[in-house]
Amino acid sequence: MHDLSLTSLSEGLRQKTFSSVELTQHFLKRIKTHDTLYNSFITVSEDTALTAAKAADVRLAAGNAPALCGVPIAHKDIFCTQGIRTSCASKMLDNFISPYDATVVSNMAKHGMVSLGKTNMDEFAMGSSNETSYYGAVKNPWNTECIPGGSSGGSAAAVAAHLCPAATASDTGGSIRQPAALCGLTGLKPTYGRISRFGMIAFASSMDQAGTMTHSAEEAALLLQTMAGHDPKDSTSSPHSVPDYSQSLSNDINGLTIGLPTEFFSADLDPNIRALTDAAINELTQQGVNVVEISLPNIDLSVPTYYVLAPAEASTNLSRFDGVRYGHRCNNPIDLNDLYKRTRNEGFGEEVKRRILIGTYVLSAGYYDAYYQQALKVRQLIKQDFTEAFNNVDVILCPSTPSTAYPIGSRNDDPVQMYLEDLYTIGVNLAGLPGMSIPIGQSDGLPVGMQLIGNYFQEERLLNMAHRYQTVTEWHLQSPSNLSEGS
Repeated sequence: MHDLSLTSLSEGLRQKTFSSVELTQHFLKRIKTHDTLYNSFITVSEDTALTAAKAADVRLAAGNAPALCGVPIAHKDIFCTQGIRTSCASKMLDNFISPYDATVVSNMAKHGMVSLGKTNMDEFAMGSSNETSYYGAVKNPWNTECIPGGSSGGSAAAVAAHLCPAATASDTGGSIRQPAALCGLTGLKPTYGRISRFGMIAFASSMDQAGTMTHSAEEAALLLQTMAGHDPKDSTSSPHSVPDYSQSLSNDINGLTIGLPTEFFSADLDPNIRALTDAAINELTQQGVNVVEISLPNIDLSVPTYYVLAPAEASTNLSRFDGVRYGHRCNNPIDLNDLYKRTRNEGFGEEVKRRILIGTYVLSAGYYDAYYQQALKVRQLIKQDFTEAFNNVDVILCPSTPSTAYPIGSRNDDPVQMYLEDLYTIGVNLAGLPGMSIPIGQSDGLPVGMQLIGNYFQEERLLNMAHRYQTVTEWHLQSPSNLSEGS
């Protein structure tokens, strides 16, 4: 059952081939048996999952259940879940039991989906390798000596290892698309505001966006349908109407124009990744897609711009974690200052502290104009570059990552090198655009992903193009060879 698609699982539930309880028990058993190897889950909510599965079976028996009713899902541990630990992979929130559900979680529960638990991640979503988690590094199912990518590495590893059919994730600078690429998955980061951020623990509020981690574009469309929509509890949530994402998956892509940014196809691009990307482009051109070169003149400034703005927002957002109301609290504080200092020093990991310090520095009185204000101006230039490009093309195409998954621990002493792993993805977040990564091949046995970027609220077009590519290729159907598929 674990290698069936979301569509097949939904059909099997309706045909009574298996019940939601049986399906949920199957995945819970796989997590218990295999996740000691991958460390992809922080919390497994067995009791609540089985209770939800029983309720789903009642709805299915009544004959009017939503499409994904009874299908198991895993949630990245950045989404609050009522009555269940929501840690954001930090010691700071190790003891935090959320009193409410994030809108993403409640939307899926309303559709009858069954939450298996909470997946591992980089602490407070700060990282590109899933090595900053308080609960230890996640391992890539394709090679357990390698990172799965981050910050949504737990969701990516869990889906790639078939420990859950699909998972929620979040993307602030590439945290869905990068791990999806490194784990051979389809990862969708929608337009900023397409999915509510209510109940999603904030990192950088102007860039954080919930999204999906699945095997295929078809599955991503189904999952996005349950997640998208306006939420009055989130002031940044868009009132833009939600289309039927599955309806347009098979539309003809003949005549659409793809733009290839010259800045992303330079001589520095890994030749294996370039060759696989060229082959994927050729598959699309055989379906009638036109390809043109474009330029994004300011895109090379996206990484330094992001690492001014995101830490600035993080330093503000994380100021709420002080040991007063909830979360970790140091023992026997002498006074209020001692409470703040020791609580935050004990509760936050090194990468989180690094970003808080950077953010506080660029927001300080002497440097606000020189760094933060300048970064805001550059962000606007990057956004304008994308806007101008979409006057001439329908979709922008580029690699998802500059390399395949690298060995765990190999870049811990060089944070800048790790930051550059998001070279191709950060600009999309700065502009608030939708983007997705789809698998296009393997290099030395490790997956390679290709990124599709769309104009605002053009998720339909991205899903359509990705699906058309996946109808003539089988990379999204590949699984790691080391999986134990018998249980």
